[in-house]
Amino acid sequence: MFPLYDSTKRERFPFVNYLIIIANIYMFWLEISASNSEAFIQQNSFVASNFHFFNPYSYIPILTSLFVHGSLLHLLSNMWFLRIFGDNVEDRLGHIRYLIFYLVGGVIASLSQYFLDPSSVIPMVGASGAISAIAGAYFVFFRKSTVKTLVPIIFLFTIIDIPVWLFLGYWFFIQLFSGLGSLTSMTLQDGGIAWFAHIGGFIFGYLFAKLFSQSHAQSTSEVGQITS
Repeated sequence: MFPLYDSTKRERFPFVNYLIIIANIYMFWLEISASNSEAFIQQNSFVASNFHFFNPYSYIPILTSLFVHGSLLHLLSNMWFLRIFGDNVEDRLGHIRYLIFYLVGGVIASLSQYFLDPSSVIPMVGASGAISAIAGAYFVFFRKSTVKTLVPIIFLFTIIDIPVWLFLGYWFFIQLFSGLGSLTSMTLQDGGIAWFAHIGGFIFGYLFAKLFSQSHAQSTSEVGQITS
C-alpha cells in the first residue's frame, strides 16, 4: 500500500514540517557531494557502542542521524510519509511544540533500538523513528480520517480510501511483526531496518498524543467553567 494523501484539513501553514523536509534534503545533498560519503555517514550517524546515557554529547549523533539517509529512495519514502502526516500533527500541536516533539520522538526511537543491542557498531541513520512518532500521534488525533491509498491487486493498481486506524494500525503491525522476527535472525548484527526504532517512536507518539488530548480537553473544560 502506498499513501497518496490524507483527508484531514489543516488551519495553519506547516512551515516547520517543510523546514524539516528541506533540512533532510540539504543533508542528503551534503552527503552525496562529500568527497567521502561513507565517512560523512559515519560521522553523522548514531552508533550504539559510542553512546553513553549520561553524557549529553552522546545525544548529538542521534539528532544528526535523523537528517541523514542511506539512499535517495530512503530519503524520498521518509519525506513523502512526513509530508502526508506531519502537517496535520504540526497543526494540532503548534509549530514550536511540533519541532520539539519531532526531535524528542527521534531520540526516543533511536534509544528504543539502542536498548536491544548497546554494543552495536552499525551506524543508524534516517528520519523513520521521528516519523513513526508522528504516525503514532496522527493515529490518536485523526483516527476518523482516511488515507487515499494506491493498492496493488494482482497485476493492477487501484486507489481507495482507507481509514487511518486501519492504515496506520496495519503499518504498526508490520513493524512489530518484523521487529519480533528480527530477534530470531542476524538482522540486528548485520544491519538493515531498525524495526524497534519504528516501534518505539510510534508508541511514544501515541502516548504523547493521548496525554496531550486529555490535557487539552481538561484545560478547555476548566476555561468553560470559569467563563460560564
